[in-house]
Amino acid sequence: MKDRLYKHLAQIVRKRDPYLASEGHFFVQQYIREQLSQWGEVTTHEFEVRGQKYQNLILNLPAATPQQLPPILIGAHYDAVPGTPGADDNGTGVAVLLELAAAFAEKPLKYPIRIVAFDMEEYGLLGSKAYAAYLKQNKQALRLMLSLEMLGYRSTQDNSQQYPADIIKYFYPSKGDFIALVSNLITIPDTIRLHKSLRQHNLDCQWLPVPNNGKWISGTGFSDHSPFWEQGYRAMMVTDTAFLRNPHYHKSSDTIETLDGEFLTDVCRGLIKGIYDLAN
Repeated sequence: MKDRLYKHLAQIVRKRDPYLASEGHFFVQQYIREQLSQWGEVTTHEFEVRGQKYQNLILNLPAATPQQLPPILIGAHYDAVPGTPGADDNGTGVAVLLELAAAFAEKPLKYPIRIVAFDMEEYGLLGSKAYAAYLKQNKQALRLMLSLEMLGYRSTQDNSQQYPADIIKYFYPSKGDFIALVSNLITIPDTIRLHKSLRQHNLDCQWLPVPNNGKWISGTGFSDHSPFWEQGYRAMMVTDTAFLRNPHYHKSSDTIETLDGEFLTDVCRGLIKGIYDLAN
């Protein structure tokens, strides 16, 4: 699995800002489409920004049973900020997304799975805002939404983990060597179950429920789960905590060499097993 993740990263990790690195952006978009198309028809959800059209890429994977159940949506953004190759942000999220698609295509779950690669996250969550609003407007239910946001940076140094509020640090580790689940309040039962499952599969995991859709704790809404919170869906972010741990966040130094491949692989394996436990 580690080799496959790094094969994906070799294609994804490049400058891919949709304005200043449009060639890289298009290349990565087509790579994701090509990979997902192995498992079914890839459709697009188009949205407009300043007169220009952008695309979220969608793959719907059928359930193992004929029951008409709402899908579990798993998403990750594929754009990056100007000037960075975006290895952790969010090459790791996209690489894991592609592996989850392969795993759930080969072994379906009780619930359908909807894989979504979001565009324009770095410009204000624009792709996920448009898609969440579209689902709500069309009264489409979701079992759960999972946002994969930076999954490959780990540090075992003391005080390498920061927190968005001082009081939080007294309840969580000082070392940035865990994966975090951040959820809104209605998602707490699912978060507890996924947290328990990840720990059972030997992945160090912490979870943080946030009230008021993350507005009271800075940084907890800085990814594609946030628009789904705003639309009333159950949603959580899976993250290595981004700028609260990774010193290369939004910098040209966010390269493959800074990632912890074993940690990334453990996160991917843990999510496959954890989502199976959650959805069956």
